[in-house]
Amino acid sequence: MGKVNILVVEDEAAIQQLVSYNLIKAGFHVTCADTGEEALEHLLNEEIDCILLDLMLPGMSGIEVCAKIRSKAAADIKQIPIIILTAKGEEEDVVTGLECGADDYVTKPFSPKVLIARIKAVLRRGFEKSKSRSADSQGVITLNQLEINKGRHEVKLKDELLQLTMTEFGILALLAGKPGWVFTRQQIIDSVRGYDFLITPRAIDVQIFGLRKKMGEAGTMIETVRGIGYRFQSEQ
Repeated sequence: MGKVNILVVEDEAAIQQLVSYNLIKAGFHVTCADTGEEALEHLLNEEIDCILLDLMLPGMSGIEVCAKIRSKAAADIKQIPIIILTAKGEEEDVVTGLECGADDYVTKPFSPKVLIARIKAVLRRGFEKSKSRSADSQGVITLNQLEINKGRHEVKLKDELLQLTMTEFGILALLAGKPGWVFTRQQIIDSVRGYDFLITPRAIDVQIFGLRKKMGEAGTMIETVRGIGYRFQSEQ
């Protein structure tokens, strides 16, 4: 098995070199891109395992790049873990990044050790999710006109395929797996993202909001339990 290939999308040469040096030192293979357009070309022509994506890029923004990746038809591209890099560190930048499908974020300036730990964490979660899908390849949840196929990592609503991120799929499968069962935000974080993931309950609210939006009218099946968390509507 070859080295894990990390795509670094960063237009600032000094940061790109610093990140690349530390990743190579940690045992990763590194591919660099100065623009979003160049990053998308690499994705089509190379096998990429994780993406470090700066939000502030010339031309196509990091948010646009993230959205394009998540909209790709090919599962091996759309499910690649994405860690966004933001210089501002403002809540809205983080929320926007997570809304478009990013898996994690790191604010500049950052510690190379922390960055590498975050990369290993998202790769580990992706590997564990793959093992889980393999072990539960026959797992299908059917509720009304909603069908969640855990083995194929697909969700169909009225026979139409929903384009969900890995996080959105995990949340929906968790809630729909136990209709009527109330899950706290922390339980959702622990189950979907792993115990080592540093994320706020606010980010879970953003993911739920995006999930409901993609489900349209059926999004009302995900109910908010004030002061506690969320639950999937009980079967009548």
